[in-house]
Amino acid sequence: MPTADDLKALIRDIPDYPEPGVMFRDITPMLSVPGTLAAVAEQMAAPWSDVDLVVGIESRGFILGAPMAAPLGAGFVPVRKPGKLPYDTIEISYDLEYGTDSLELHIDAVEAGERVLIVDDVLATGGTAGATIALLERAGATVVGCSFLLEIAPLGGRQALGEIPVDVVLSYP
Repeated sequence: MPTADDLKALIRDIPDYPEPGVMFRDITPMLSVPGTLAAVAEQMAAPWSDVDLVVGIESRGFILGAPMAAPLGAGFVPVRKPGKLPYDTIEISYDLEYGTDSLELHIDAVEAGERVLIVDDVLATGGTAGATIALLERAGATVVGCSFLLEIAPLGGRQALGEIPVDVVLSYP
């Protein structure tokens, strides 16, 4: 299992992307190292149990969430940007640290009471995860927690998610 230092060495920092003042944490170099994705997915899944669905947020949440679903014995559901899902959807709009955005979920993706785990690569301000929680709760799901590869702790995303349990592999101060 890679250590936190091993993983941080594989994550590329890109300053001023997507706009000035933002430090983007690029996980694509980490994904190219054989065995690392499987190890990270296993580590991210380990704290969770009794999950019906893993919900991955577009797009790196798909990469991390899909391999987490198998060891959890859960299904996988994507939450996508508008116009990307081919069937009827429900949508939510939200603010994020550098603008606004929207997310969609198929209307039949979750059943009332299903226990879902939300997965994404980065927890920053919590805007995207918070919107996903609201979208899933509107669809009738029970959000059991959120799992992130990394957290930008000073941005307060964990606090923005309220009482929802959060687990992260790496935290950036």
